[in-house]
Amino acid sequence: MSLTPKTEGPVAVLVVTWNSAAVLPDFLTSLPTAMEGLDWRLVVADNDSADDTVEIVRTLAPDATVVQTGRNAGYAAGVNAALHAAVAGEGRLRAAMVCNPDIRMREGCARLLVEALDAPLPDGTRVGISVPVLHEGDGSVVRSLRREPSVSRAFGEAVIGNTRAGRFPRLSELVTDPAAYTGQTRADWATGALMALSGSCLEACGDWDESFFLYSEETEYCLRARDAGFVTQLQPGAAAVHLGGDSRVSPFLWTLLTLNRVRLHRRRHGPLATAAFWAAVLLRESSRAALGRAPSRAAVAALVSPRKLRQAPGPAPRAPLSATS
Repeated sequence: MSLTPKTEGPVAVLVVTWNSAAVLPDFLTSLPTAMEGLDWRLVVADNDSADDTVEIVRTLAPDATVVQTGRNAGYAAGVNAALHAAVAGEGRLRAAMVCNPDIRMREGCARLLVEALDAPLPDGTRVGISVPVLHEGDGSVVRSLRREPSVSRAFGEAVIGNTRAGRFPRLSELVTDPAAYTGQTRADWATGALMALSGSCLEACGDWDESFFLYSEETEYCLRARDAGFVTQLQPGAAAVHLGGDSRVSPFLWTLLTLNRVRLHRRRHGPLATAAFWAAVLLRESSRAALGRAPSRAAVAALVSPRKLRQAPGPAPRAPLSATS
């Protein structure tokens, strides 16, 4: 595949929806100012919504391409469906913006993200994925940058908690240093609520991994992009509000998140490292289950079930796709 930077062609805005009628109108009305200065196309992949999601898109964004997957296919499958439709329609993309429908980009956010792509870096890599500073609805900064999952980081988070461990790079995935969110900070991966992908990164990395129904799909993609020589980098001038999901309160979603962390580690590491990582994750969830946290109790039950650890996630209870990040 060609790795030539792409400075021509439109930017595809890829949105995956599932029963997103409540959050979609504000997202759609915010796009023109967010995308100002760019030639862009909107592609919505709908995962069999039972509400008015598709009708809202067709009413408020009549020029958008709507892809109906016909099933609750998962976030990665939705991204792939939208991306394939965008490529089929345009042939050549400058970049793709992967967005949750509960994102609200601030003015000029997309242009800053896209312009940062393919910037050459001193070590011979280049920016393949750019992400904004995400804010909660109250204005606080979301700690969205992450380090690569490892055994030491999993144990650090299990023993002292990810917030405290985040001060020590070897003990936590979470990047907690406030200064990291004020500069062009590299990360091994970032939460996938909003990210811009360069055309050359898309060509090199191909599809998102659909075996991750929800959770870890952005981790896997960012790490695969890094393996191909593309950096994930924060653009501090670009900002967006993320309304967020409910993975922290849903036992099903938390269990899926937890299992996919172990599955991803198993894919990239040997059996001994994976066993140690599993033990660290189990320790963390067990300690929280002992405090009465229902999602952690469900996660512990799944972690000690060989069948659940082996099986690939697929369509299950209908979960809001906005909870992927």
